[in-house]
Amino acid sequence: MKFEIHFPTDQLKPYIKYFVVSENEWENEYKVFPLTGLVMGFQYKGQLAIINGNTESRLTSAGITGITDGCKIFKNAADIGTILVYFTEVGFTHFASHPANELFNLSISLDHVFDRKCVAEVEEKLKVAATDKQRIKVVEAFLVSQLKDIQTDKLIVEAVKLIYQSNGTIRIKELNERLFISQSPFEKRFRKVVGTTAKKFASIVRFNVVLDDLNNCKSLTEICYGHNFFDQAHFINDFKQFTGYTPENFKRFL
Repeated sequence: MKFEIHFPTDQLKPYIKYFVVSENEWENEYKVFPLTGLVMGFQYKGQLAIINGNTESRLTSAGITGITDGCKIFKNAADIGTILVYFTEVGFTHFASHPANELFNLSISLDHVFDRKCVAEVEEKLKVAATDKQRIKVVEAFLVSQLKDIQTDKLIVEAVKLIYQSNGTIRIKELNERLFISQSPFEKRFRKVVGTTAKKFASIVRFNVVLDDLNNCKSLTEICYGHNFFDQAHFINDFKQFTGYTPENFKRFL
């Protein structure tokens, strides 16, 4: 199995965190936990499916997944190869005319967001590319061609920064007060740019910090009260929504 990270050119750094080249020679089923940015994927070989209950649905070879409020289960066929594009928290809005929140909890074909002909051209170029470096260049060229000349919403960038600084524990009322904006227009702008509500985004940030703490062998009581959960029941319910496991059961897999 291969999972290699590649960083974007300077032109794309404000919008793309990194690319991943992922390959697996074996059929595999796996969970993806909620992230703080959208993810685009191109299968240059092999097939990917998403599992919902007892239903397995094949995905197109070029797709995008919005921010989610729960884990998603994917299944790859044997001998799969994928280029993944991890957007920054505000990056997606600089490439697509669709508000990011329209993709919330969805994994859809990329030609629902971008011109079908352009997407098909990328897929064809990826099929004939011989190296990872060539594949990354193909995807970067596509992204540059779609990059829009628009201003970054600095207020939303600041909101994201404050949420991270608090490890996702800041209250939205405090966020509004610190940014000198009322809740309704703030929420509308935040959803459009980031892809979900500020409250849900903060809970995802907090969840990912909790995951790090679990890996660092902190006790569940320490984690619960260290991250401002109201009580352990609230902590367990939130964690189970994001992972499908209780914290105790999840810890056994580490």
